[in-house]
Amino acid sequence: MKTITSLSSVYVLSSTNTVRATLYGVVSFASALSLSACQQTPDYNYLSGETMGTSYHISYQLPADADEAAIQASIDERLQQINDSMSTYQADSTISQFNRVSKNTPITIDADFDRVLDISQTVYQQSGGAFDPTVMPLVDTWGFGSTMTVERLQSPPTALEIAQAKALVDFESIVQKEQTLYKTKEGVGLDFSAVAKGYGVDVIADVLKDKYQIRNYMVEIGGEVATSGVNNQQQPWQIAIDAPIQDSTVSERQTISAIRQPINTGNQMHLATSGNYRNSVIFDGKRYSHTIDPTTGRPIAGGAPSVTVAADSVALADAWATALTAMPYQKALTLAEEKNLAVLFVVLGDGAKREGSEDSTDSWQVVQTPAMQALRADKRP
Repeated sequence: MKTITSLSSVYVLSSTNTVRATLYGVVSFASALSLSACQQTPDYNYLSGETMGTSYHISYQLPADADEAAIQASIDERLQQINDSMSTYQADSTISQFNRVSKNTPITIDADFDRVLDISQTVYQQSGGAFDPTVMPLVDTWGFGSTMTVERLQSPPTALEIAQAKALVDFESIVQKEQTLYKTKEGVGLDFSAVAKGYGVDVIADVLKDKYQIRNYMVEIGGEVATSGVNNQQQPWQIAIDAPIQDSTVSERQTISAIRQPINTGNQMHLATSGNYRNSVIFDGKRYSHTIDPTTGRPIAGGAPSVTVAADSVALADAWATALTAMPYQKALTLAEEKNLAVLFVVLGDGAKREGSEDSTDSWQVVQTPAMQALRADKRP
């Protein structure tokens, strides 16, 4: 997910259906199923719903004597628990309560909150602060909520306004003692939108695996994906990545790459894609994304338009995709290689610098880290 909101462009491929997803919940899942339902095997179930301000889609192989209603209820219960913990839209959630309390006032956090906080701290430290869940004051200062306009760059916040907002971006002021959390600076707040969706995918996958012993599944929330085993055609799952063509729509997308579930990860895959291209503007000859770099307090210029990360969990992939999007491309590539991260970048090719050249897949170049190259090497006999 996104130092702010970031758009992913992934969809699930099988021989009979295509499921497209974005972080804003523009999903053509239902239409894909209606076109191919007659070809689908009867032992796979398909669920969809709303959560975390977006949508979720799940495909899984039904176990013998499965209680489908119980599986759906278990999924919905866990998703509600995550929202109760980390939704900034719920006034009574744990994170909303934390954001309201004064400094040095501890609150009790739950296990889900604890895990997400731990992942956030790990990526915050390893990314040099590019991932920072306290960044929202800067986002608000720049006015980059759901849209971004060139007018804001023409009349940007003053240096003083940026400095005042940046003073409240302070993850170091968040202190945990066992199961309690407090802040040492007044006005600092948390927003886990860049990791919570990925964590939600992990949690649903755990429900399927641990509670119902389901081994073949695909779980997606807002474009973040976990797969295991095989699809309904008994083939490895494949996740397609869109070319980062600005203003492209769900029906007009162009695939530029695909990641097949490898066998060298225990027949599982955890992916997150972050991108800026559907919410960016050109000003003074430079393209600016809606993503704020917490270390500078300013929008990113020269960042990779699309970043896909594979990791041990979707939550970790989600956080890293955000961090790498929130820095210039060359810096992101260097850091990803140093940290041995499995990352696929989509960037403009050297010969595609003229205005309007981004409208074709021929203009884009796929760059992989060595870890991603190794992951994608098909070692099947």
